[in-house]
Amino acid sequence: MANIEIYTQDWCPYCTRAKALLTQKGAAFREIEAPGGSKERAESQQRSGRTSVPQIFIDGKHVGGCDDLVALDRAGRLDALLAA
Repeated sequence: MANIEIYTQDWCPYCTRAKALLTQKGAAFREIEAPGGSKERAESQQRSGRTSVPQIFIDGKHVGGCDDLVALDRAGRLDALLAA
């Protein structure tokens, strides 16, 4: 399985949706709590170039946020990334 990291925030519905999709796919992931103003949020911003959460990385490659993850799935490309 791929190494998946997801930067999240507790009350974020997009984070919940992204985690649910990964869980539905049977993918194990490391959730990194990254509330605004935290060092984890700054790390997420530095790695992704984006200020929002979630930010998702698969095998160290930034794949984007929730909408990007869903788009990968709809395009039939997510499963191959998760199996890597």
